[in-house]
Amino acid sequence: MENPFEALNKEFVETSEKLSKSFKMLSEVESVDIATAEKHLVWQEDNMKLYRYQNDNITCKVPVLIVYALVNTYQMMDLQPDRSLIRKLLSQGLDVYLIDWGQVNSAQRYLSLNDYINGYVDNSVDFIRKAHSIPKVNLLGVCQGGTFSLIYSALHPEKVKNLSTLVTPVDFSVNDGLLFRWSKYLDVDKIVDGHGGVIPGKFLDSAFDMLKPLGKTRKYNGIANVFDDNAKLMNFLRMEKWVSDTPNLAGECYRQFIKDLYQNNKLIKGELELDGEKVNLKNVTMPVITIYAAEDHIVPPSATKPINDYIGSEDKQLYEFPGGHIGVFVGARSQKELSPVLAEWYKSRS
Repeated sequence: MENPFEALNKEFVETSEKLSKSFKMLSEVESVDIATAEKHLVWQEDNMKLYRYQNDNITCKVPVLIVYALVNTYQMMDLQPDRSLIRKLLSQGLDVYLIDWGQVNSAQRYLSLNDYINGYVDNSVDFIRKAHSIPKVNLLGVCQGGTFSLIYSALHPEKVKNLSTLVTPVDFSVNDGLLFRWSKYLDVDKIVDGHGGVIPGKFLDSAFDMLKPLGKTRKYNGIANVFDDNAKLMNFLRMEKWVSDTPNLAGECYRQFIKDLYQNNKLIKGELELDGEKVNLKNVTMPVITIYAAEDHIVPPSATKPINDYIGSEDKQLYEFPGGHIGVFVGARSQKELSPVLAEWYKSRS
């Protein structure tokens, strides 16, 4: 029988050697690059930037505009060359544009839902329409950006050819996820006013960490196991860089999103108003594909699947992806299965 002190000493030596190797590998990492697919700035308004991705093999004549959430950044969609939904869409012949919301400062604390949707999104759509001399564009909305895209498509159906939504909430009455439960009881006025009208990204990071409180502990407990593999180490560091780069939010938009949607569920009730106009989801009559993640703990399927019940489209499809919220973008199955399905869906309707 092995002496327990010898076993403990052996484990200590092995751990020390692994940590020593880990520190050496970390010291050799010069930079951690994410979102490296080639793109060009084509238009800018305030801090918002509109990019067009380089693609010399475009086979879909109607461009796709990606509308990402205000929370976190679009870089998750192009994390690294072999884990990039954007690169896969480009390889399938799509002409891809993307909105980068930029960083909110105190001067932008009063930006509202209307400013983002009837302002920045609409102006981006109009830029693309004019640049390509086309009446309509394709939209791809992600998470909160999918909710924005639904609202936009209901208000401006004449400008949207096809709409896809990824892990997008529409029915905020559900209680299947902690985020949906908590948000119903938030004193959002105190949160916004207490932060001077600008919600810090770190505040949002903490909230998302609490959805799975042991998740970060498990992640860092197993960190030594990835340091002896350079590929795994870089995967880990790229993900950490994306997580740590959560932008600030405009307080008024945050206040309205929480109150009107999470707390009062106005979108599917037909009570949401932007610039004096009611948002009627029955006006969404273009083809729509709704993609949800079966194990999503941030936007549960029950919050997404009702999209088909409330829109007016005849050509509408629900697509279940086996995985979690982030796996939709970076998972191996996403690269092999989801991207081709999405690209073909657009091309066959453009």
